[in-house]
Amino acid sequence: MTSSATAGGEQMELQGLVRFPAEDAARFRAAGYWEDRLLIEHYEDAFAAFADRVAIVDETERLTYAELAERAMITARNLYDLGLRPLDRVVVQLRNTAAFASFYLGLQHLGAIPIMALPSHRFGEVEQFVRLSGAVAMASPPAARDVDFSSIFRRVQAAEPGLRWHLVEGDGAEVPGAVGIETLLTREPVTTVAEVLALRDGLDAENPAVFQLSGGTTGIPKLIPRSHNDYAFNSHLAVSVCDVREGDVLLDVLPISHNLPLACPGMQGFLFAGASVSLVTSTRAEVVLARIVRDRATHMHVVPALLIKLLNHEGIRDVDLSSMRVIQSGGQRLQPETRLRAQEIFTSATVQENFGMAEGLLMFVRLDDPDEVRLETVGRPICPDDEVRLVDDDGRDVANGEVGELWTRGPYTLRGYFNAPEHNRHAFSPEGFYMSGDLMWRHPSGNYVVAGRKKDLINRGGEKISAEEIENLLLRHESVLNVAVVPYPDDVLGERMCACVVLRDGMSLTLEQAVQHLSTFELARHKLPEKLRIYPEFPLSPVGKVSKKDLVADLQA
Repeated sequence: MTSSATAGGEQMELQGLVRFPAEDAARFRAAGYWEDRLLIEHYEDAFAAFADRVAIVDETERLTYAELAERAMITARNLYDLGLRPLDRVVVQLRNTAAFASFYLGLQHLGAIPIMALPSHRFGEVEQFVRLSGAVAMASPPAARDVDFSSIFRRVQAAEPGLRWHLVEGDGAEVPGAVGIETLLTREPVTTVAEVLALRDGLDAENPAVFQLSGGTTGIPKLIPRSHNDYAFNSHLAVSVCDVREGDVLLDVLPISHNLPLACPGMQGFLFAGASVSLVTSTRAEVVLARIVRDRATHMHVVPALLIKLLNHEGIRDVDLSSMRVIQSGGQRLQPETRLRAQEIFTSATVQENFGMAEGLLMFVRLDDPDEVRLETVGRPICPDDEVRLVDDDGRDVANGEVGELWTRGPYTLRGYFNAPEHNRHAFSPEGFYMSGDLMWRHPSGNYVVAGRKKDLINRGGEKISAEEIENLLLRHESVLNVAVVPYPDDVLGERMCACVVLRDGMSLTLEQAVQHLSTFELARHKLPEKLRIYPEFPLSPVGKVSKKDLVADLQA
């Protein structure tokens, strides 16, 4: 399907977008969920209402809402001068800094679409993002400890010549041919404010405002279109169940491109509400704890691994944590013991678990739920029109208390991945329910409990890794006859990855050799196995498939 926008009289088409059915869209508008306003217009409401309040702080800067508004518009005007246009796609790998906020909002002013990649993504992933989306620009740090992003840009551009611009943190002086994001924030533009505002006339609020990334099972990245309508509603609604008040401060430590720290409620929701956001680039416990104290943070997004790291930090009991009121945990199940310990140390805080997906549906434990419900469940949907089904292998609804696969649809849950018709045929029911692959059961309270997943994924500290992607790459090694990638338990990260391998006759393989082989494909480091187990042959299921259940049991034993 297509969407269209008009800018300067030119008709543009975005191929590959699956829209919501017209009757559902009309129902969401009638209920007030969809306002048919661009995402940036919701930010502009906040800019006007809270101009003098502090909006964003990072390690070195503190911006009011008025200053953030000015920087975002200057960025948009300079991006237009550069050549970016509405519906252009931009791969964004920026860190948690004030520059990210200005750049993200500058793209929203233009109606350009950020693809929310991570700074940890390398050539293998970035090349696929660009190829799948037709991205025209890449925004990244100039370099990291183990990578030169300018080299990645040049190599991707050689394969995908539609990629035209490399936008880098800082002034860009050290990267030949790149444009510094600091320059975009400060240089006097040629394009006027009126010309940027005029671009909105033809923009459709059902167009994507953002592309999030799916942690799918195939290893091929899938782009999740989050429309202006549904993403704004997503953040406004998330704020309503997280006790956000005037003067509150969100500490955003997790990579800002993730759906949770960006918009659930994240930076987006807190700014809509007139609160402040403190952006942190390090997950080192001493840095995070110091920023809680410095900025008097009231809310914090964590994954269990980060929370465990903080709780185990020497000297945490000497830190003034009295400002912290809500610790929101997502990405993977938080063990009850960790939640209890957190509430013992963060004495003024409630640990609020949630279950969310970049595809849409959000479940939150409510802050006034009984203690035993908050301890055992991941919450319930935040919108009355979030439809949730738990089904068996034949697509039949299971009884309350029984485990089933989560199927869902609603006003902020996608109806199809971008430009992926074949995958969509298998990921959605004929009625438009997203078949998530997550296994759950319904608690007597009406909340839900996660019981595992059907999808072949490893959940390492909240980062979802496709087993199939790693298996396909390991099969290219000359020593490997067969391979099965499975999770093994870890007290901090929840799961780590083990590569179970059957070798060819007379061949050998070490973990170091396997990692070195995979590293040649330039993957994010969190996708590399941390254990190798050699088997003479694999256990098989009754239908002759490799029994990963037996391999997992063997590792656990």
